[in-house]
Order: sequence, then structure tokens, then C-alpha cells
Amino acid sequence: MKEQLSRDTVFDSPQSVKQFLLLQLAAKPHEVFAVLFLDSQNRLITMEELFRGTLTQSSVYPREVVIRALHHNAAAVILAHNHPSGKVQASAADIQLTQLLKSALALVDVRVLDHFIVAKGVALSMADDGTM
Repeated sequence: MKEQLSRDTVFDSPQSVKQFLLLQLAAKPHEVFAVLFLDSQNRLITMEELFRGTLTQSSVYPREVVIRALHHNAAAVILAHNHPSGKVQASAADIQLTQLLKSALALVDVRVLDHFIVAKGVALSMADDGTM
């Protein structure tokens, strides 16, 4: 069913992405870094939880994100991770990671549309927040 949902899901607003990510990531007890791989029409190809961490952090490897984007033939991605602590403020490390991933993915013509931070009941769009 996840694949059927994926192929029919179009992300045309930050609010639709927030709702989707709240369902997928908000309740996880550990930090997860996920990527939504999108086609040229911003339709979801698939979402992958690429990295799993501890209660407070996870390691993210740009090379792996690029490899998966190429594998899925993605035109764009939306980055997302959860904060089990409940706070959705972007840290300096979150901002730095976003810039690093934007640069790496730009080399293979994949756009980074946004980076969301998700906690129980709330999600922050770094693009809307001006931190991206």
C-alpha cells in the first residue's frame, strides 16, 4: 500500500508535506533522517529512511543520499528528520548539513526543495523558516 500511496502523492505545498511527514516520522523514538524522492512534477517516487540514529543525533552521508537520488532517477528531493525531544528548531548542524546536501545533489542536477524537522504534532519547514 505504501507504494500505491507514493505514486499518487503530489506535494504541492509545504502543508501537504508536513502532514505526510508527521504521519511517517513524528512518533519514532529515535532520530531518523529520511529523503522523499520526487519526479519532475513533484510526485513522490518513494520515501526512504536512509539513516537511523540515537535519541539526539544521526550521522548522514551525502554520498549515500546522492547514490539513492540517482538510483530513483529523482529530479528533486525533500529532506526530513525527526527530533524525538519535541523541539523543531533548526540547529547550526542542521543548516550546515542542508547546505552540504544541496551542493552535493546540485552536482547531479537534483534540486533540494526543503528540509523538514518533525516532532510529535509539529513540523518545521526550513525553507519557510528562512534557514535553508
